[in-house]
Amino acid sequence: MPRSIWSGAISFGLVTVPINVVSATEDHSIRFHQYHLEDMGRVRVRKFCEVEDREVDGAEIGKGYQLTKEQVIPISDEELREIPLPTAKAIEIEAFVPLGSIDPLRIGEGYYLQPAGQVAAKPYKLLVQALGRSSKIAVAKYAWSGRERLGLLRVKDDVIVLHAMRWPDEIRDPAELLPEPVELTEDEIDGALSLMDSMSRDDLEDPEFRDTYTEALAEIIEAKREDKPLPAAPEPADSGGQVLDLMAALNQSVAQAQAARGERTADVHEMPKKKTAAKKTTAKKQPAKKQPAKKTAASKTTKKTAAQKTSGRRPRSA
Repeated sequence: MPRSIWSGAISFGLVTVPINVVSATEDHSIRFHQYHLEDMGRVRVRKFCEVEDREVDGAEIGKGYQLTKEQVIPISDEELREIPLPTAKAIEIEAFVPLGSIDPLRIGEGYYLQPAGQVAAKPYKLLVQALGRSSKIAVAKYAWSGRERLGLLRVKDDVIVLHAMRWPDEIRDPAELLPEPVELTEDEIDGALSLMDSMSRDDLEDPEFRDTYTEALAEIIEAKREDKPLPAAPEPADSGGQVLDLMAALNQSVAQAQAARGERTADVHEMPKKKTAAKKTTAKKQPAKKQPAKKTAASKTTKKTAAQKTSGRRPRSA
């Protein structure tokens, strides 16, 4: 059971729900320390006082705000805890809005809000069911670690989740990052939609959605521990050179997505055909794309007939 990192209450209107806050996520990354390579001695960061030129321990260290070059205003942890804000002791719900109205860029870390004892059970369940039936999320203010924050509350498996949110002025304007205007054909857009269809899934529970970097790093550490050769890096996939034809790239991507999921070509929506204006760039590629279907039909007669096809390749098995 994770430990509580904050205790307070959810407040909306005159209803108060005492809660404990616990982290909703875990970090399984492999972490490193710094070492002196010559003798593998641990390298540590020591804290020195600039005035006395000596190392100080944690009990001697506090917070301060530099008002001028010569003047520093000390701020104690107790003063921060007693800061005169209504959100210092409670998560104050300000509004209820549709989840789709929140820019995902503003959503941060998640925390579970646990009801603090039996006294909180009924108002907690009331808020859970109200949020569930309304299909909305709550936007709230709260104060942690010396600053007021914005957050959203939603329901996951009958538990209230608080997500930290960034303030509007913390989101940078992406307008300057846009490329020069370009034109797209309807065929290209339809092709992208077909690719999306071939890559669609109902959840993210498949084995490929895992941290392969951490797994590979663990293999390296284990190999070095046992004084064995390091695992070989996989060969990069051959892209076949730069693809200049966007429709050809979309067709190839759909085929790869089908192969990765073990699907037959016929199971996925057929890619749209290109307009006449684009035939010059794809005249050499399109026949090769269409031949597997023709050879599959021919393979139902005799192997001899299939061998006489111009491509000389065998048809794929269904």
